Amino acid sequence: MADGPQIVRIAALIGERARADILTALLGGQALTATELSEVAGVTKATVSAHLSKLLEAKLVAVQSQGRHRYFRLADPDVARLLESLMGVAQRTGAVRLKSSPTDPALRKARVCYDHLAGDLGVLALEGLEKRRHVRRVGDTLELTKSGHAFCEQLGIDLEAGEGRRLLCRPCLDWSVRRNHLAGVVGAALLEKFYALGWAKRVRGTRVVQFTPAGERAFRNRFS
Repeated sequence: MADGPQIVRIAALIGERARADILTALLGGQALTATELSEVAGVTKATVSAHLSKLLEAKLVAVQSQGRHRYFRLADPDVARLLESLMGVAQRTGAVRLKSSPTDPALRKARVCYDHLAGDLGVLALEGLEKRRHVRRVGDTLELTKSGHAFCEQLGIDLEAGEGRRLLCRPCLDWSVRRNHLAGVVGAALLEKFYALGWAKRVRGTRVVQFTPAGERAFRNRFS
């Protein structure tokens, strides 16, 4: 008899095409309505409602009501991490879309992974923090060093505001680069700081994070 939790049900839920498209859309960190998700998945509103009911029951997504609307999001960062890992396995094994999206190069360069920066620039940021010894590896995890706390303070990042159940720093395997980028409280705070500084913005309707030329120069000066 196999030990541990059963993965068959969760794997089957994620493996259905429309549900996979729904979960991937929510990987951008934004809460979306059933109507918006039906358009993403290419199914009717009735069908997407049935899919969302199953995802809610499995606690893969959560819902929040606001007025007459219901907004769906991923249940927690662990679900986002699972999806990003699956995308990495799919990329490595050649299970890619037959027709590339026009946004693919931009997604590979910089994108949102739930609430933190992923892609080439996301990996660059973590590697820069490690080289400056602001972050260090402790086994399979990451730890923010004393100089890392000072670095965050210099940027105006309030780490205490984000503390709770989430880790300050956590490696997240990047599906396109196949190296880790930075997740956790610090990863999310850094992305918000890039937006606030005017270095980058989220491209509407996508997961792409677009840096301005000046913003990318400032970013690379800080992290490369």
